[in-house]
Amino acid sequence: MSAHPPSSIERESAERHGQQYACACVEPQPPGWRQRLAQWRREQLLRNALNKAGEPGLVLDVACGVGRYWPVLGEHSNRVILAADPSPDTLKHGRTHQSASLLARIRTFQSSAFSIGLSANAVDCIVCSTLFQQLPSAEHRMALLQEFQRVSRDTLIVVVRLAGRGNWTAALTAQVEPGVGKSQLETEFKAAGFEVLMHQDVLPGIAATRVYVLRKLNQD
Repeated sequence: MSAHPPSSIERESAERHGQQYACACVEPQPPGWRQRLAQWRREQLLRNALNKAGEPGLVLDVACGVGRYWPVLGEHSNRVILAADPSPDTLKHGRTHQSASLLARIRTFQSSAFSIGLSANAVDCIVCSTLFQQLPSAEHRMALLQEFQRVSRDTLIVVVRLAGRGNWTAALTAQVEPGVGKSQLETEFKAAGFEVLMHQDVLPGIAATRVYVLRKLNQD
C-alpha cells in the first residue's frame, strides 16, 4: 500500500491524461496495415482475456472513453456492461456510434476511476484498457488498483506498458509512454490484492504492450 496516496488534483491530472489518450485512439486513421493489425490484435487479446476470466456476465469498462471496446465486450449476448468515464460528453459521444441492441445492455455513468460510484464487489470483472498504462507513478497505480480491488468481486483485465521493450513497436501499438518493469508491476498487483492468472503480449517477447488477467485474492 502506498504511504503517500495521490491527491485529488494529481488523480484528476492523471485521469485527464488517460482520457486524452483514449479519445486519440478513436480518431479517424488511415486504413493502413499497421492500424488494422493493431486493432485486430487488441480485440483478440481482449477476447482471450475475457475467456480466461470465465466469460463474466457483469463487466465494468472503466475510463472507457468513447467505448472503443464495447462491441467486443458485447459479443456475448448475456453480458451486461457498465461503462464509466469522468466526462459525460465523451460517454454521450460514444453512445452515438453503437447499435441500439448493444446499447440496451450498456449502462453508462460519470465517475472517476479512482473513486468508482459503485458498491464493493459490484461487478464480476473490471476492464481497464487505457488509463492504467498512462499512469507515471506507483502511487497512482496503487490507488487505482486498490479501487479496482474494492469494486470487482472476481477479476481484473488491465493493459500495461512494460519497460525495456523495442521502441519500433510503438507505431503498431500506438503507445508512447514510458513503461514500468515487469517485477515491479507484478509486485504492485500482489500488494493490491490480486494474483496473475494470465498475461499476453501484443507481439510476444517484443511488444511493450501487455494484457494482464488478474484475480482478486480472498481477503480475511
